[in-house]
Amino acid sequence: MATVATGVLRALSICTPAALLDAPTTLAQAFEPLALTADIPAQPLAQALEGFARQTGLQLVYVSGVLRDQRSRAVSAGLGANDALTRILQGTGLKFEYLTPRSIRILAAMVGPLREMAPVTPDGDELQEVIVTANRREENLQNVPITIQVLTGGTLAKLNATTFDDFVKYLPAVTAQGVGPGQNNIYVRGLGTSTAGIQGSGFAATYPNVAVYLDEQSAQLPNRNLDIYAADLERIEILEGPQGTLFGAGAQAGVVRYITNKPKLDVTELMVNAGYATTAHGDQSSNVDATVNIPLIADKLAVRGVIYNETRGGYINNIPATFARAATDLGIRYANADGQVPANNVVINNFNLVANDINPVTYTGLRVEALVQFNEDWDALLAQSYQYMEADGVFAEMATNSLGEPQPDLSVQLYNPSYDKDKFENTALTIGGRVGALKVVYAGAYLVRNVEQVQDYTNYARGPYIDYYQCANPGPTPATAQCFTPSSTWHDRERNTHQSHELRVSTPGDRRIRGIGGLFYENYQIQDQVDFFYLTALPYFHPIGPPTGYYTLNGSTAQPNGSPVDFSTPGAVLVPAPATSNNPNVRPLGDGFLSDITRGYTQKAAYASVDFDLVPQALTLTAGTRYFRTDTSEVGSIVGSFGCRQLTNISTVPDPCVNHSNFTNLNAEDLRRTFSGFRSRANLSWKVTEDALLYYTWSQGYRAGGFNRTPFAAVGNSPLAPGSAFNQAQAREHNGWAARDFAPDNLTNNELGWKTMWRDRRIQWNGAIYQEDWNNAQINVGALGVINYGVILNGGNYRVRGVETSVVARATTGLTFEGGAAWNHSELVKQTSFLWRDGTPIDFSALETSSGQKLSNPGGALGSPLAGAPPLQANLRARYELTFNGYHAFAELNAMHQSHSLATTDQLSLDQQHNSIAYDLPAFTAYDGALGFGKDAWLVQVHGENLADTRAELYANHTEWYKAITVSRPRTIGLRFSYKFSGR
Repeated sequence: MATVATGVLRALSICTPAALLDAPTTLAQAFEPLALTADIPAQPLAQALEGFARQTGLQLVYVSGVLRDQRSRAVSAGLGANDALTRILQGTGLKFEYLTPRSIRILAAMVGPLREMAPVTPDGDELQEVIVTANRREENLQNVPITIQVLTGGTLAKLNATTFDDFVKYLPAVTAQGVGPGQNNIYVRGLGTSTAGIQGSGFAATYPNVAVYLDEQSAQLPNRNLDIYAADLERIEILEGPQGTLFGAGAQAGVVRYITNKPKLDVTELMVNAGYATTAHGDQSSNVDATVNIPLIADKLAVRGVIYNETRGGYINNIPATFARAATDLGIRYANADGQVPANNVVINNFNLVANDINPVTYTGLRVEALVQFNEDWDALLAQSYQYMEADGVFAEMATNSLGEPQPDLSVQLYNPSYDKDKFENTALTIGGRVGALKVVYAGAYLVRNVEQVQDYTNYARGPYIDYYQCANPGPTPATAQCFTPSSTWHDRERNTHQSHELRVSTPGDRRIRGIGGLFYENYQIQDQVDFFYLTALPYFHPIGPPTGYYTLNGSTAQPNGSPVDFSTPGAVLVPAPATSNNPNVRPLGDGFLSDITRGYTQKAAYASVDFDLVPQALTLTAGTRYFRTDTSEVGSIVGSFGCRQLTNISTVPDPCVNHSNFTNLNAEDLRRTFSGFRSRANLSWKVTEDALLYYTWSQGYRAGGFNRTPFAAVGNSPLAPGSAFNQAQAREHNGWAARDFAPDNLTNNELGWKTMWRDRRIQWNGAIYQEDWNNAQINVGALGVINYGVILNGGNYRVRGVETSVVARATTGLTFEGGAAWNHSELVKQTSFLWRDGTPIDFSALETSSGQKLSNPGGALGSPLAGAPPLQANLRARYELTFNGYHAFAELNAMHQSHSLATTDQLSLDQQHNSIAYDLPAFTAYDGALGFGKDAWLVQVHGENLADTRAELYANHTEWYKAITVSRPRTIGLRFSYKFSGR
């Protein structure tokens, strides 16, 4: 007893301040420590030890300072006390020793010998645990019953991945379709349809069905993924399948979460990375980033900051070209009655813009975070992020020009400068603490994103109406006709804001019944202003501006035949009602068409999720639901220049041309709708052994509906318009067709999965089999001659069946293999029945365009696959590490394969050469690799991406009136230097 007493007094003498953890009295009286009755998740070490003491009946004595900023390893129910505590402390530099049969001292490893400690697998061979927060609490990845792909900060560094394009290729079941950095739609498990043009996508495209998060803040935007530069990130989590219960409406098909490193209270850190690279067929690149962590007040206040700049050289060439009108141009009839190009016709060239490598991209940004520790229970984190990205030129090669003529690889023909400037700022406050046994978190954030983009649009001169704006025939003979320059651009200004507030409460994670619940509010708004500068017959037009009212006939905005009431309708009355405008000014002469629209929604929700251990240590049932109310709205205007030309009605055209052209005043349409309901999930998890989890998950996802920019999508010679043409007989009979609202779509996921560890945790094998049922899927359709303005429709029901698997294996000390694969089969299983205005179903097989093209259902034929949905994606990575004479070195080789896929589900639209724009994207395989060595704090490596210089076709579109293919960056070889200092 004297020895024990001396040990206790010695421990207490060095424990000022100290912590003493007692189990409940009934447990403390037990002579033998109890085995764990519930899992203890990875979490701050102090909290893990509280749970350990409560479950085992043991008393723990330690200096509180030795636990600061330490994290535990996760442990599973059923482990004995010694094994469990050994695992909790693994990697912390701490050990434990028994003072009495019921009390344990925890201390730094150098203080004394470790006793009664179970053997563990050496750190060099055992795979490291990965901690995630997919269920809004910290857990071991292997214990979470959903499919999650994780790229830790260390993995990102090994892959030399700093942007979205760098790492998405390593994520089976995740694809991206877009036209450049920050201009992508992200798809998970092949749940993608068609994409609208990047211009005006803020108001004309569907809301994304994959949410993007920066820590606690959602940040999704149609067709424009937030391309956060991956500097000083703790990890990136990709949660697959519907996450509507815990993450809301934007997470219908999945979530991409960027999670930053947080300040450390007792460590000073400095990290610097710098690199230089060269790209085949392109220009050089360079990058530098620096991170610093500084404790300002010991144990109370620390700040952490990162600053970065990266410039990536271009690889697309703008080659010499001449643009001349052709008799095959779809709108030449406006220029000349005989359908021929006028002799007085302006021809242009791009010789002043010819250059190589026109598409460099620069990322510049910083992030500062401050952590305040009020006491052992409460802290606050304030974070400020800023990033500016400028992508010049274009990132899609011109496979064929607007005449259908093939062009060289990595080349375009642009007649005007083009760029995309994308800036965001985010302010976030997170306060966390404990109220009794409950953990409480408040997370509030405000994100502002501003995009300004200018794009060459000269090839639109081949379009159906453009000669109305660019050509004139003022005399009685064709010889007097003239066409002005075809040089055109569009200019898009987009402002996106996300304001969100969330309050979460959770119970201890080691209880048999544990839960989490919260309240959520988000105000999401998109302000999108697009101006199309294609009007070049300047002497014959007056400038346009936003409307100040709307026209009615007998109190209605529609005529009896379904056509809109406008200034030329006999008996029309102008009702004063200004449209909400981001730019209320009259536009410069030359602006032929404008969209100035604000749309968004307010989302309010309450959610709860409960875990119940049906069989302790073995079988867990999870059930959760979310009640949501989403209030959507849209205001603004669409204004064109039809009616503003002075040639035939000079005396009646006002100057400026306001309330006189073809326009839609959206404020007058009262575009407001409310969607509400419940979305739920359930899991049944079976912990077969400590290292094997089987689970079944059922979950629901949701995406809000909305409005189209005009209720009269079918106009002109469209077979859906009630005109006088031969092909419009059905439309006349049924008053035509219009698409105003589109309804929400819904996703239901059924998933059977497994997460296992083998051979003393040297091998990890996870996988899942799933079926996703996507009902009422929202699609974009814009078929020329049918639906002349792109609209969003509910296109039918799709089904995706798939299998995913991933393996991580430590073959020998230093040699690691990682691989993953996803097989997906998607198909349209039910077509939507579209209705005429009088409610009669439309028989598309009986319709044809004015040129005789037969129509199909806008949603496609039964059995049609989804877009961006390759049947197979796979990757394999091998890395070998060794140490010698104080140095460490590594070699890594990576391979990625993706099978073919389609660019869109739009089966109606054709390009000018009458080819479907549902382009087939061929399969491809690419290789990356790296070699490096270092010592102590520094590391030097040589890395290569796309070593075989594969020209992977990632996406194809016809938005700019030529076939544009987004290709992978050519072979890039780089040198990278890293330095890290850490000290107390």
